[in-house]
Amino acid sequence: MKRALFSVSDKNGVVEFATRLVELGWEIIATGGTMKMLQDAGLKIINISEVTGFPEICDGRVKTLHPKVHGALLGRRDLESHRRQLKENGIEYIDLVCVNLYPFRQTIAKPDVTMDDAIENIDIGGPSMLRSAAKNWKSVTVVCDPADYSLVIDEIKTGGDTTPQTRLKLSAKAYTHTAEYDMMIATYMRGQAGLNEKLFLEYDLKQGLRYGENPHQEAKFYASVEKVPYSLATAEQLNGKELSYNNIQDANAALNIVREFDEPFCVGLKHMNPCGAAIGKDVVEAWKKTFEADKVSIFGGIVATNQEINKEAAELMKPVFLEIIMAPSFSAEALEVLCTKKNLRLLKVDMTKDNAVHKQYVSMNGGLLVQDQDLSTKTVVPEMCVTETKPDATVMSDLNFAWHIVKHVKSNAIVVVKDGMTLGVGAGQMNRIGSAEIALKEAAAAFAEKGEDVRKAGLVMASDGFFPFDDCVTLAAEYGVKAIVQPGGSIRDNDSIVKANEAGIAMLFTGMRHFKH
Repeated sequence: MKRALFSVSDKNGVVEFATRLVELGWEIIATGGTMKMLQDAGLKIINISEVTGFPEICDGRVKTLHPKVHGALLGRRDLESHRRQLKENGIEYIDLVCVNLYPFRQTIAKPDVTMDDAIENIDIGGPSMLRSAAKNWKSVTVVCDPADYSLVIDEIKTGGDTTPQTRLKLSAKAYTHTAEYDMMIATYMRGQAGLNEKLFLEYDLKQGLRYGENPHQEAKFYASVEKVPYSLATAEQLNGKELSYNNIQDANAALNIVREFDEPFCVGLKHMNPCGAAIGKDVVEAWKKTFEADKVSIFGGIVATNQEINKEAAELMKPVFLEIIMAPSFSAEALEVLCTKKNLRLLKVDMTKDNAVHKQYVSMNGGLLVQDQDLSTKTVVPEMCVTETKPDATVMSDLNFAWHIVKHVKSNAIVVVKDGMTLGVGAGQMNRIGSAEIALKEAAAAFAEKGEDVRKAGLVMASDGFFPFDDCVTLAAEYGVKAIVQPGGSIRDNDSIVKANEAGIAMLFTGMRHFKH
């Protein structure tokens, strides 16, 4: 008669699994709470102590760490010497192990967890049984995932045992399970001990991608086991074809911008830079202003908003060729409008605000850079003004809007705005004056298209880094810029202040830069 050993923390489906095994003629050995649960279900269960001849001790810390358990799992059926030694020591084979581990992850996730609580949820016997069974996979079936119960039962029912291919896969899953478990424990204990010379990361494959940035590059998308808001990893795709590598990169950049705003906001993005962004009284106005900001660059771009997409907004977006639209929700009427475009990807994204500081990982040849995400953005206030000219309330609103946008533009970054709407974006130039020229010329072209003089508009300009010279202020004055926000911190700050005073420009120093390379 074949024997199975049960000792589980996750008890989902375990009664049905054990019942099916008993019906197929198996004996069940179990420990502690698992044994009681199975007995309460009416199953005849062998107590682990009957197998080992030794009671569970130390509050259950020691119960399966015994030769009659591990000999039964590790003994090779194909070696006569192993068979003889097991027989001489009264050890019967165990043919299947159903084990999953103490809930360490759930325990340390509790806000009030103590180290003592964490320690008590470090499983010792469970990983040992999994590893023993997994090592002897040619003879022993090891099951650590309730999702595999039905497969195991089907194969035993059909062929009397699981297939070698299935046992190998289950062995690999068991080692993965114990590796992840040990990594969690090591990370927690190292944090408690103040050690940081090792970094363990845990990501699960979400999907394979057709290719990477270019067709000759292989790519996959892995999701962190840590669930965070504003994440593509947990987004629900409601329509459209599969996301590409570049889609995911761009969409992530768009979500980071959306995260900056509480009022109705919309952004259009291309190649990880905003091509248009705006706030409005509602999603419809925010989209209209975003589209007006750059009707050319938005073609083939990505749109993200922090508001539900309603029917009116959907009807305005539909004629524009877009790759992705992201929002916290879509009305049923909006979906009816947008889902007629079969390739348009619609993503429902969790945009719940949180205060947690998450890590950002960037790969490099042979290494990994790790930093805190740049989630802090100072509110621009009048007290930051360093010039004789002071900004009024309307200008202050635009300064804050521009400051929240410029931090998400590739450095060197310059953004020009008016009335809560981007008019020019200069990104990624090798010098700051180059970015300023691009942004200001874009703004001037927008006004020229309407037959208006940009110098009379009262533009607001933001820079992600300080001005090393006064040339950006000089150029801004030529375009009638009314106010500038920048970090400050250059040894030539005073040159820029003097130039701003000469031009009647209000300039504010935030004391915080937002480089984005």
